[in-house]
Amino acid sequence: MTLAAFLNLSGEAAVVVGGGPVALRRARTLLGAGLRVRVVAPALHPDLAALPVGHDPRPYRPGDVAGARVVVAATDSAEVNAAVAAEAHAAGALVNHAGDAAQGTLRFPAVTRRGGVEVAFTTGRELPLLAQALAERLAGLLPAPEQVDAWAERREAALTLPGTEREAAIAALRADIRAAVGLPPAGVGA
Repeated sequence: MTLAAFLNLSGEAAVVVGGGPVALRRARTLLGAGLRVRVVAPALHPDLAALPVGHDPRPYRPGDVAGARVVVAATDSAEVNAAVAAEAHAAGALVNHAGDAAQGTLRFPAVTRRGGVEVAFTTGRELPLLAQALAERLAGLLPAPEQVDAWAERREAALTLPGTEREAAIAALRADIRAAVGLPPAGVGA
């Protein structure tokens, strides 16, 4: 059982153990969310080395995840990943186990963003390719930034209106949004 949530962890510490392609993807995601990332790995993928991350150029050792809110175990060793995940769990950190999602508490979904709208997909299973395909498919259906801005302005204006005028303005906005995303008006066909 999982909890779908968007977390604001900007400025928090994250540790990525591993320096390969998976570590690179996870580090990019964490940096994009504003976390401070430190990577523990003897060597780094060249693109990972180019990112603004701290780097401890050595193998993982106990204590490396201390103080981190998010920990990613992304080495090519099942034993090391298990040790990293166990330490992170004990420390109360959010844990992503790149080799075995069931050993972690955090999964990285496929995400699509446009116009301030953000949609995340996970399959709840080991099918990231399906989640990525769904994110790509939905990306083309998201409204343009200008449209989202206009709807937000209409909502803010509607909230300043008295009772029945407010209700009518919100109902009209709801109908416009539903039509824009290809849905019938609320209550139709239900």
